[in-house]
Amino acid sequence: MNLKYTVFVSLIVALGGFLMGFDASVISGVVKFIEPQFNLTKIELGWSVSCLTLTATLAMLLAGPLSDKFGRRTILKYAAVLYFISALGSAFAPNFLFLVMARMLGGFGVGASLIIAPVYIAEIAPPKLRGTMVSFNQLNIVLGISVAFFTNYLILQLGKSDAGWAEFLQFSTFNWRWMLGLEALPAIIYFVFLFFVPRSPRWLAMNGLDDEALLVMERSLGTEEAEIQLKSITHSIKSSPQKEKVSFRELFQPSMKLVLLIGIVIAVTQQITGINSVFFYAPMIFEQTGIGTDASFSQAILVGLINLVFTLFAIWLVDRVGRKPLLIFGLTGIAISMFILSAGFGQATYQLTEKSIQECSLIAGSEDITSMQNVLYNSDVEFNKALKACVGEQTFKEHQTDFISKAISINPWLVLIGILGFVASFAISLGPVMWVLFSELFPNRVRGLAISFVGLINSGISFLVQLVFPWEQINFGNATTFLIYGIFGAIGLVFVFFMLPETKGKSLEELELILVKE
Repeated sequence: MNLKYTVFVSLIVALGGFLMGFDASVISGVVKFIEPQFNLTKIELGWSVSCLTLTATLAMLLAGPLSDKFGRRTILKYAAVLYFISALGSAFAPNFLFLVMARMLGGFGVGASLIIAPVYIAEIAPPKLRGTMVSFNQLNIVLGISVAFFTNYLILQLGKSDAGWAEFLQFSTFNWRWMLGLEALPAIIYFVFLFFVPRSPRWLAMNGLDDEALLVMERSLGTEEAEIQLKSITHSIKSSPQKEKVSFRELFQPSMKLVLLIGIVIAVTQQITGINSVFFYAPMIFEQTGIGTDASFSQAILVGLINLVFTLFAIWLVDRVGRKPLLIFGLTGIAISMFILSAGFGQATYQLTEKSIQECSLIAGSEDITSMQNVLYNSDVEFNKALKACVGEQTFKEHQTDFISKAISINPWLVLIGILGFVASFAISLGPVMWVLFSELFPNRVRGLAISFVGLINSGISFLVQLVFPWEQINFGNATTFLIYGIFGAIGLVFVFFMLPETKGKSLEELELILVKE
C-alpha cells in the first residue's frame, strides 16, 4: 500500500474543505461592519450570512448526480473557479444586493466541494484508513475556519497600523472587503493542484473504465489489494439493477428505511445544535458579554484553535474508537455546554449608572438615555429594547456592543467555557464523523444521490439556523437561543445511542449488506 500517495491525493482533494471553511466563517468578522454600512435589519444581516448556504443547499442536490456523470475531479475544478469569482465579487461589492449575489455564487462551490470531496476520498482510501482519510476534509474545513478567524483579526489590527504599506492598502477603510477578498488566493491554489489528482477509481469502474481504475488503485493500495477491491466493486455494480437511471424513488424503498433515517437525523442534528451560529457569529456572541471588539475577535481565534485541536483528536480516534462512541461523547458535551452557555447569559444583568451614561455621551447624547439610568434589566432582550427606543435604530446598530460593555454584569468565563466546550465536543464528534458516516452508509448505486439528499437537508437546516440567529438573539435573547440548541443536542444523543450501528473497519460493500435489507 502506497500510503504517501493516498494521503497526498486525499489532502489535495480536501483543500476544498479549507475553502468551504474559510468562505463560510470569514463572514463572522464582516457582519459587524456591513450592518451599519448597508443599514441592514436583523433578518437581512442573517441573510448576508446564510445566503451562501442556500445556494450550497441547491448545489448539494445537484453535485452527486453531476459527479456521477462527469466525475468527482471535474466538479471540484468548477467549484474552485466559483470560489475565486465569489471572493473577488464579494470584496468589490458596491451594495448589499451585489454582496449577496457574489456570496450565493460561492455557495455553489461550497455545496459541491462539501459533498464531492469526502465521496472521492472514501472511494480512493483503503477500508482500514477510510475514516481517517475522509476526516482530512473536516480537518481542512476546520483549518479554513481557523485561518478566517485569524485573518479577520489580523486585518482589524492592520487597520490600526501606521505602517506605510498598511495605510496604502487601506485596511482600515476596506477592512471587511479585505477579509472577503483573501479567499481568491487559496482558490487558485486548489484549482491548480487538482490537476495532480487522478479520477476516482470507483467512478471509473462505474463507467466501465476498469483498466484505468486498476491503475489508480494499484498506486494507492498495491497490486494484490487493488485487484481484490476492484473485483468487489465491479461485483457490487453488476449486482445492482442497471436498467434505468437512479431516481429519488429508490431512496425511499423499504430496504433504505433505516439507512435513510440515520442519515437524515444525523444531518439535522449536526446543524440544529447551533454550530454555525457559533462559527459565523462568534465575535458578535463574545461582544454580547461586553469585552469589546478586539477581544471578541481574538477569542474567535481561540474558538478556531480549539476546533482544530479536537478535530485532530477525532481523526486520530475515529478508526480506533469508532463512530458511535465519538458521537455519544460529543453530543453529551454539546448539550451540557449549551446549557452552561444559556445559564451564563441567563444570569446576566444590565444597568447604566450615571458614570456609564456620561461615558456613553460620546456615542449618543446623554439626554437620550437618561431615562435608563439605574434601571436594572434582567435580560438582554429588555435592555436592547429599551436602548433602541432611546437612541434610535441606526445608533443602536452601530454601537450596541459599546452600550452593553458599559451596562452588563456577567461572568464572561462561563460564556467562554460554554462556547469552547461546545466547539470541542462538536469537533470531536458531529463535525468529522457525520461525513465519515455519509461516505459509508449508502449503497454504491445510490451513494452520490443519497449523500446529495442528506447533504441538502443538512445545508437547509444550516441556512435556517444562520438566517434566524440575529433575529433570535434580539427577540428571544441569548439564554433562550442557546437553551434551544442544548435541547436539540440531548434529543440527538438519545437517537444515536439507540439507533446508530457501528461502521468502522467494514468495506463499503459489507456495510451495504448490513444496512440495506430487502
